[in-house]
Amino acid sequence: MANSASARKRARQADVRRAHNMSLRTTARTAIKNVEKAIVAGDKAAAEAALSLSSSTIDRVAAKGILHRNAANRHKSRLAQAVKAMQ
Repeated sequence: MANSASARKRARQADVRRAHNMSLRTTARTAIKNVEKAIVAGDKAAAEAALSLSSSTIDRVAAKGILHRNAANRHKSRLAQAVKAMQ
């Protein structure tokens, strides 16, 4: 446990930031899963709508540094490719 007041404060701040970052990461993962569900269901219109929403969500999370920008772009690219391949 932290001994000084400043170390205790940093520990509190780290807990708050960790919780916020986990929330953002979960939001991005959920957005990705929503697109994947629409793809599996075979609903191209729903998949395209979900892709649009998930792309902006992924970009927002990547801009904050929660997700690496290359990883974010890779996720968006693979989802877009899967939606485009739908019949």
